[in-house]
Amino acid sequence: MTILKVSDLTRNFGGLCAVNNVNMEIDEQELIGVIGPNGAGKTTLFNLLTGVYEPSSGKIELNVDGQMKSIGGMKPYAVTRLGLARTFQNIRLFKDLSVLDNVKIAMHKNIKYGVLAGIFRLPAFYEEEEKVEKEAINLLKIVRLDHKKDEFAKNLPYGEQRRLEIARALATHPKILFLDEPAAGMNPQETGELTALIHEIKEKFKVTIILIEHDMSLVMSICERIYVLDYGKCIVSGSPEQIKNHPRVIEAYLGEEI
Repeated sequence: MTILKVSDLTRNFGGLCAVNNVNMEIDEQELIGVIGPNGAGKTTLFNLLTGVYEPSSGKIELNVDGQMKSIGGMKPYAVTRLGLARTFQNIRLFKDLSVLDNVKIAMHKNIKYGVLAGIFRLPAFYEEEEKVEKEAINLLKIVRLDHKKDEFAKNLPYGEQRRLEIARALATHPKILFLDEPAAGMNPQETGELTALIHEIKEKFKVTIILIEHDMSLVMSICERIYVLDYGKCIVSGSPEQIKNHPRVIEAYLGEEI
């Protein structure tokens, strides 16, 4: 079943067309890669899909309770409530909060106690806070960070900060998880561990995953389908086998006529 449909999506910045008539159709629980050379429009596409930017034209539709709902131009918080979550190319953690608090803070939309319960510390407050903390610790176990729950996020090694961002995104209970260059800056061992983690998340949470990545070994090993962007356009899409030796993909990366 289609969970996300993108039709003729375009975003202009003055005279620059960063995303140009992109079309995508993503099914539930697919693992999709978005690749392309630097400046191809990949992160701009993610920003459009997650509400950071408003489309200049085109449609973004999300399957909400069996009906396709237009979400183009909605604010990021509204898109998050509908089940879209993301990580960022440049890590955006609350660096002076603990690892645990970084995950708990993403659960605010699911907290059920009211203002009065929070102010007067009524039983509903303690019950809900206990539930939130338990879920946050379980997410940290999945990304192998539960033993560092009380450390400041800024003190984590780079690869662990990346995993914490993923845990925070999962805390919003997403239908679709967008990962923007999750392996950036990682060594081969960390990349291997990340690959296994992405597989585990997909199976455990039954979530659709769309990732931008420059590490072609990771993309080719885990993605079921791949979209290739170049100068804002989707030049080809298909399976890893179809993509890896495609003349237009080689031309886009090497700048050569094939």
